[in-house]
Amino acid sequence: MALTAYNDIPVPSFMYGTAWKKEATRQLVELAVASGFKAIDTANQLIHYNEALVGEALQALANKGFKREALFLQTKFTPADGQGGRAPYDPSADLTTQVRQSFDSSLAHLGTDYLDSYVLHAPLSRRGLGEADWEVWEAMEDLYHSGKTKMIGVSNITVSQLALLCEQANVKPMMVQNRCFATLGWDKAVREICLKHSVIYQGFSLLTANRDVLIDPEIRVMAQRLGTGPGQIIFRFAMQIGMLPLTGTTSQQHMREDLQAEQLELSTDEVEQIETIAL
Repeated sequence: MALTAYNDIPVPSFMYGTAWKKEATRQLVELAVASGFKAIDTANQLIHYNEALVGEALQALANKGFKREALFLQTKFTPADGQGGRAPYDPSADLTTQVRQSFDSSLAHLGTDYLDSYVLHAPLSRRGLGEADWEVWEAMEDLYHSGKTKMIGVSNITVSQLALLCEQANVKPMMVQNRCFATLGWDKAVREICLKHSVIYQGFSLLTANRDVLIDPEIRVMAQRLGTGPGQIIFRFAMQIGMLPLTGTTSQQHMREDLQAEQLELSTDEVEQIETIAL
């Protein structure tokens, strides 16, 4: 099953995240794709990702017959203050140049001439959107118009910032990627804006940010009914409410189990239970 945003690009319904994998990145990306993942998320940010090793994995997979066009590749532009002093671009350059240099660096790392999705790692402003945010977004819009990326998006964004971006941008985001907390109704306010504008919502830290939910007796009953684990129940819930979940598991067994979440089916009552489980 694929998801689509308002520009009708099909996106796989589950994504493998490569944050914090360090030197294991290549091996784990190869394992994820071999296990069945068709979408990979990374970032051009050395303190948390190793984008170049994702590229090495893609080359190794290509040598085994996995075609580039069969995979959905998403990476990010990370502003200088999130780079830990090791930016993949000239941090003294104007922001438009920084975006272009980072994008070109990502293409080189990943061994590709286009991206499926290019995401702003986080707005540069804490509140609202300032001139810097709009300059970065316009540079990303230019990449979208050039056809070098099929989609553009934003991560770690607040509900008020997203509303502003969707209302005022020449090209609305097609993707939003946020850490997703059950105590906030699974980021309900942001998801509602995404639904209104036909933007795909990607949820990360679905398990690690919600450990109390995983041990909730109601979740365990659902898992028992379906013969699966609590994590797979959460991933299936995410899919049924229209979310694209990310997993960063390093276990091949968990990769396979997580992908099986696509075959599960929660009842309407169960979905409603999980929606409000931590409220």
